[in-house]
Amino acid sequence: MNLSACRLKNPKGWLAAGDGFRRALQLLSDPGFKLFAHLSLQACRATGCARMTADDLAKALNKSKEAIEITIDELRRKGVCSVRPAAKHPSRMAFMICDEYWPYEREFHIEMELGEYVAAIRECFLALECTAGKFGGGDIRKTMEFEKRGIPLEIVQDALITGACRKFTSWLDGHMSAPIGSLAYFEDIVLEMECHPLPSGYREYLNMQVKKLALTWKQQLLMKQQAESLNAENIDFKSPPKNEMIL
Repeated sequence: MNLSACRLKNPKGWLAAGDGFRRALQLLSDPGFKLFAHLSLQACRATGCARMTADDLAKALNKSKEAIEITIDELRRKGVCSVRPAAKHPSRMAFMICDEYWPYEREFHIEMELGEYVAAIRECFLALECTAGKFGGGDIRKTMEFEKRGIPLEIVQDALITGACRKFTSWLDGHMSAPIGSLAYFEDIVLEMECHPLPSGYREYLNMQVKKLALTWKQQLLMKQQAESLNAENIDFKSPPKNEMIL
């Protein structure tokens, strides 16, 4: 049979069902897979997210609300999708199919309503003042990986503050390097913090320290810029006019 000659009767509403679907079929109970398939068909192709209530799902799948809630918990426990209250519509739940089970390249947007874990790390990362000032799709995926591995939020935040202190210290010591471009920069420090957590009370000290280092670095940059500007003015003052003959 020539598969290239096969045509869809209706080209709309289809979902690419590949290895992720096969894994879900083997992993989930029958009700669980049915819910997973329904969520996948309803999810935005660009983000893998769907927002709906337990009542909506119960009606769509002809199940009781209690049965749906049990099945939702199965999908969450088995790492097939994340579930959280929808920020703009508290009565709804925001479902996001996990990367292993979502067949499309995911486009991340801030309006995807990031979970508390991701949002907290994003806020901490962007506040460091030694980064490139962007928190993109790769950073969100890395954060979700930390969350899936069960790394406590405080451990990742401690790693970010520790890494920022080291970066500023390096800059102030004259070892110039590019700003931190992604969350992956901190991955080894996260492992370090897992093995050797910060002592009690040391987090507050580091938070104050990174602010002091950032301020010192900005003052040093300002002084350097002022010195360069002054040198440029002196050179212009001493230089003869272009058309003046030098004897």
